[in-house]
Amino acid sequence: MPPPSTVPQEIELSVVMPCLNEARTIGACVQEAREALTQNGINGEVLIADNGSTDGSQAIAEKWGARVVAITEKGYGHALRGGIAAARGRFILMGDADQSYDFSHLPRFLEKLRAGDDLVMGNRFLGGIQPGAMPWKNRHIGNPLLTFIGQLFFHTSIRDFHCGLRGFSAEAYRRMNLRTTGMEYASEMVIKAVILGLRVTEVPTVLRRDGRDRPPHLRPWRDGWRHLRFMLLFSPRWLFLFPGISLMLGGALLGGVLLPGPLQIGHVKLDVHTLLFAAGAILIGFQAVSFAALSKFFAIRSGLRPGEASFETKLGKFTLEKGILAGGLLITAGILVWGEALWYWRGQGFGSLQPTQTLRWVIPGTLSLALGCQMILTSFFLGVLRLDTRGDNS
Repeated sequence: MPPPSTVPQEIELSVVMPCLNEARTIGACVQEAREALTQNGINGEVLIADNGSTDGSQAIAEKWGARVVAITEKGYGHALRGGIAAARGRFILMGDADQSYDFSHLPRFLEKLRAGDDLVMGNRFLGGIQPGAMPWKNRHIGNPLLTFIGQLFFHTSIRDFHCGLRGFSAEAYRRMNLRTTGMEYASEMVIKAVILGLRVTEVPTVLRRDGRDRPPHLRPWRDGWRHLRFMLLFSPRWLFLFPGISLMLGGALLGGVLLPGPLQIGHVKLDVHTLLFAAGAILIGFQAVSFAALSKFFAIRSGLRPGEASFETKLGKFTLEKGILAGGLLITAGILVWGEALWYWRGQGFGSLQPTQTLRWVIPGTLSLALGCQMILTSFFLGVLRLDTRGDNS
């Protein structure tokens, strides 16, 4: 057995920085991180995930003592994914290499990780945002709005949802099983941690004005939309389920009131034209609710989000055969209502009719027929998603 002095120490913390042409700032970032590790007695490494720099960033980073890993696949998420995969530490701290984040704060992240937290987010609003460090629209519109939506959709108390300086354990990262490759990567990390029930906390950190002499890679409107789109797609309840239920209930309530006859509200008279809109709301609402179930099921099957026993139990009760039966009953009801309308028309000698009378039969019948078809089609599509798939080598 070699003497204790030659036994390699386990790396506790890996500081991972994605890099794309950061020659102006990369050296200072690496130096700041290494000094923080040394001054606080932390056995760690600084790893640069280089995404194809052409300005010599790699050599500068190595000069200041960083380990450089080349990531050939382009994109912020790809760079971080490759860098984290190459990290050797038990804990990982990620942050941009543009001098906007203060890597001397890494001990406060590590303290929380040592205490058992799985994901430690930096909070720039608690630590301070230096003048010119964040555009006004990002500071007062984009970040607060996206953070509020994240809190609402995913029931988290995180107050700076998109801070790029964050730490996590390697074990927690494996459990998150992140899949995205672009700017959504940062959002997915927080969302997955919350959904999995991991311990998530925040520490204050400072946001400085970045030291680059060129515009940042971030595009506020484009990347803000990408984050919002991802949160919406990752939360089918808010994108599909809640709006769908609201449309169905509202349409059913309004349709139920108008079915016997017109409704007079002050000087406004609601009649069969409004009944048609109510039927449309029910149909669109049903489609939205169906999409909520289908998209969540697909996200679970594809690994984008973890499984939920309650959801899988409820959906497991809905079989293809039950869907066909329910759809068939709705179609039959629609045909019967249509038949009643046809019988009424026959009684009028197949002549001209009063739309206010006949449409009260035709609209519900058409709605029932359309809902039945949607039910059957949705059932078949769910059946396709449930098909077992095997790899080529199985």
